[in-house]
Amino acid sequence: MLAFLAGIDWGDVAEAGIDTLTMLAWALGFTVLIGLPLGVILYLTGQPRLLYAPLLHRVLSLLVNVMRSLPFIILLIVMIPLTTLITGTSLGVQGTIPPLVAGCAPFFARLVETSLREVDHGLVEASWAMGGSTWQLIWYTLLPESRSGLIAAVTVTAIVLVDYTSMAGVIGGGGLGDLAIRFGYQRFQTDVMAVTVVLLIALVQVLQMSGDRLVRRMSRK
Repeated sequence: MLAFLAGIDWGDVAEAGIDTLTMLAWALGFTVLIGLPLGVILYLTGQPRLLYAPLLHRVLSLLVNVMRSLPFIILLIVMIPLTTLITGTSLGVQGTIPPLVAGCAPFFARLVETSLREVDHGLVEASWAMGGSTWQLIWYTLLPESRSGLIAAVTVTAIVLVDYTSMAGVIGGGGLGDLAIRFGYQRFQTDVMAVTVVLLIALVQVLQMSGDRLVRRMSRK
C-alpha cells in the first residue's frame, strides 16, 4: 500500500481538496440564497388560497424545468461567456461557482417547494385566517414546520454539488475532479485516481451523516 501511494504529491491533493471545499461552500451558499426564495414563490403562487398566480407559476416552473434538464457538462460550456463576464475567468474555483449555482439552484428550489407542500395545510389555513401577512406565514409557519425537509434538501443539494465539482474538472475547474482528470486519467496515474475517489466518497459520507443527524435533531423539537 505504501509503495502504491509513494508517487503521490500530497501537496497537490491537499490543494485540490481545499479547492473542492471552497467551491462547495460558496456554491451551496449562493444556491440556498437563490433557491430558497424561488421555492417559496413556486409554492405560494401554486396555492389557490395563498398568492395564487397561475401564469407566474407556470413561467417559473418552465424556467426551473429547463435549467434542471440541461446536463451539467453542457451547462458548463454554455455558460463560459457569462461566467467570464461575472468572474473574469472560466477556469479554476472562481470560474466554476456560477455554473454550479445555475445548475443546482433550480434543483434546490424544487426540493424546497416539495418540503413546503408537506406542511399541514390546516396550520397554513389557520395562520392565514388569523390575519397574518404573507411574510408572517412564511417566517412563522412554513419555514419552521418544514425545517427537517429543508435540511434534507440542503444535504441532497450539497452532495449533488460535490458531483458537479468533479465534472467541472473536465474544463479545468479545479478541485479533486480536475486532479483526477489531469493526473489519474490523462497521465494514467492510478494511485492519484484512487485517492481522489476515496476522498470524494468520504466527503459525501460526511455530508450525508451530518445532514441526517441534523434532520433527526430537528424532528425531535
